[in-house]
Amino acid sequence: MREDEKQGTVGDTTAQVQRSFAAREKLGTLYLVATPIGNLEDMTFRAIRTLKEAGLIAAEDTRQTRKLLTHFDIQNRLVSYHEHNKEASGPELIKLLKEGTSIALVTDAGIPAISDPGADLVALAVAHAIPVVPIPGANAALSALIISGLPTDRFLFVGFPPRDRKALERLLAELAKESGTILFYESPHRVAKTLATLAQKWAGRQMAVVRELTKRHEEAIRGSVEACLAYVEANPPLGECCLVVRGASEEDIAQAEAESGAPWWSVLSLDQHVGHYESRTGNRKEAMKQAAQDRGLSRRDVYQRLLQEDQ
Repeated sequence: MREDEKQGTVGDTTAQVQRSFAAREKLGTLYLVATPIGNLEDMTFRAIRTLKEAGLIAAEDTRQTRKLLTHFDIQNRLVSYHEHNKEASGPELIKLLKEGTSIALVTDAGIPAISDPGADLVALAVAHAIPVVPIPGANAALSALIISGLPTDRFLFVGFPPRDRKALERLLAELAKESGTILFYESPHRVAKTLATLAQKWAGRQMAVVRELTKRHEEAIRGSVEACLAYVEANPPLGECCLVVRGASEEDIAQAEAESGAPWWSVLSLDQHVGHYESRTGNRKEAMKQAAQDRGLSRRDVYQRLLQEDQ
C-alpha cells in the first residue's frame, strides 16, 4: 500500500487518500459506470470507453446489461453482481482488483451504488484501499427533482419506502420535520398505497410524481399529495416512479410537534434511533453519541442497551 493511501482504523488519525488518476503499479480500479435510465442517447462517450477498456464488467442483471453492450458493440467479459450473490461475488471481485484487474460496475439503469448492492462493493474496495472512480451519467432521483418545481437547495434521498404500512408511518413520523425536499423511489403497483399514506400523514403538501424519465411516455404529475393520489388512482401508472415531496414548513413542524406531544424519535426503538443517525453520518459511534444526547443517556448506556436488545 502506498504511503498516501493508508487505510485508517477506528481511533486512527491517518486518513485514506485516493488520487484517482495517479500512476498505479498493482491495484486495479473499480469504475462506477452510469448507464441510461431509459433513453440510450444518455450514454456518455466516457462510459462507453470505460466499459470497453475495463478488464471485466460486473452487472446487476447480465441479461439487461447484455442488451446495452450489444447496442454499443462492447464485447468485454460480463459477470453478475447483485443482492443475492454479493456475499460470494464481492470478495472475488476484490481479489481481481487487488491482482490488477480493473472492473466496471453497472446497475440496471442509472448510477450504481444508489439504492443498489453496488454500495457494498464500494465499501469493500475502500476498505482495501482500492481506487473507486465515478463515471457520471443519468440519475432518476435528481432528474425528477429538477423538473418537480420544488426547492432544490436542500433535499433528502430516502430510496424505496417500507412496504409495511406501520413501518412507512414510522418513517414519515421521523421525516415530519425535515425541511428539505424529500425524494422517494416507488414501484408502479405500490405508488397509490404510498400516496394514500402520504395524504393521511402529510395532507396539503405539494409534490410531484415523476415516471418513465427520459422515455417516450415521460410524465410529471404536480400538485398537492391529495391531487396526485386522485390522479394516480384514476390513471394507474406504468414504470418506476419518483416521488418528490416538499419539505416541512414551520407550520408543519409545529403541527407535528403538537400532534406527537413527544420528540420525533419517540416512535423509534433505540436501534432504529441509532440507525437514523448512522444512515446520515456513516459513523456508528457518532450515531450512538447523537442518540444518547437525544435521550439524555451516556453513550455507554446506549451501547449496553443495544447489546441487550441483540440478545
